[in-house]
Amino acid sequence: MNRIARLPVLAAVLVAMMVSMTGCDRLKARDQLNKGVEAFKAGRYEAAIHFFQNAENLDPKLPTAKVFLATALSQNVVPGLTSPENMKTAQQAIDTYQQVLTDDPTDINSLKGVASLYFNTKRLNEAKDWQKKVLAVDPKDPEAAYTVGVIDWTQAHENLLKALPAGVNDDGVGNVKAMVKSTCSEIQKQNGPLVEEGLKYLNLAVQNRPNYDDAMQYLNLVYRRKADVDCGDEAARKADVDSATDWSHKAMGTRKENEAKKDKGPGGIVMDSSGNMK
Repeated sequence: MNRIARLPVLAAVLVAMMVSMTGCDRLKARDQLNKGVEAFKAGRYEAAIHFFQNAENLDPKLPTAKVFLATALSQNVVPGLTSPENMKTAQQAIDTYQQVLTDDPTDINSLKGVASLYFNTKRLNEAKDWQKKVLAVDPKDPEAAYTVGVIDWTQAHENLLKALPAGVNDDGVGNVKAMVKSTCSEIQKQNGPLVEEGLKYLNLAVQNRPNYDDAMQYLNLVYRRKADVDCGDEAARKADVDSATDWSHKAMGTRKENEAKKDKGPGGIVMDSSGNMK
C-alpha cells in the first residue's frame, strides 16, 4: 500500500481510537460521579468534591457532575462567615452553578444554589436578585418569595437599629416605643420600599402555600416595620399594628395545625411495633 493510500486507513484507525477513549472516559466519569455521590451522602464533602471534579474533567458534557460539584462546594461554605477563604469557596460554587446556567438558564436548582450562597455570605441584595430569577422561572415557588420577604425585613430591621438612639427599644412585641419626627422621616425613606416589597413577596409566599406559617410570622414582623413609617398618622399605625397581630395569630394557629398533621402521620392503617393495628 503506498503512502497516499495508507492515509485514509490511518485516519479511520485514529477516529476509532478516539471514539474508544471517549467511551472509556465516559465510563470512568460515571464511576467517579457515583463515588462522589456516596462520599457526599456520608458527609465527606472534600472527597466528594475530588470525585466530582474528576468526573467533570473526564466528561465535560456530563451535566450532573457540575451540579453535584457546586452542591458539594456549597456544603463547605460557612453561613455568615466572610473570611477570604470562605468567600473564595463560595465564589467557586457560584461560578460552577453559573456554568450549568450557561447551558440551561432555567435550571431551578442552580438558580436557588446561587441565591443561597449569596445569602449565606451576607450579600443580601444579590441573594434577593437571584431569588427573583427563581420566581421568573417558577412564579409558584413559595420559598423564593418567602426569602425575598425575609431579606426585606432583615434590611429594614438593620436600618431601624442604626437609626434609633441607644436605649430605645421595642415595646416587647416588636413595635417601636418612640421615634422623633426627623428619625421617622429618615426611616420612612429607607424602609418604605423594603416594607412594600416585603409585604408583596410574603403575601405571594402564602398565596402559593396557604399553610406557610413562617411566611405568616414574617408578615407580622413586616407590618410592624410598616407601622414605623406611618410617621404621625396614628390611624394608619394602629391599622398596621392590628394587621401584624392578626398575622401573628394566624401563624401560631397554622403552625399548630401543621404540627398536628405531622403527629397524625400518613393516615390509613398504621401498625405498632408488635404488628397490632393502632
